[in-house]
Amino acid sequence: MEKLSLPVFIEKDADGYFAYCPQLKGCYTQGDTYEEALENIRGAIGLHVEDRLADGEPLPEELD
Repeated sequence: MEKLSLPVFIEKDADGYFAYCPQLKGCYTQGDTYEEALENIRGAIGLHVEDRLADGEPLPEELD
């Protein structure tokens, strides 16, 4: 399996932490802690990529 490097942003908000991957439209999650948000976004990205591959959709280009 090839690796894909994607940017992830994690922001603190009133309820904990909000994480999203801007290159994958609609790929976001949250967590009570920074570590939980990071773990959750990794899982969300994995599911998003699996769905794209299953549907025959292209993956985003890596950033240099």
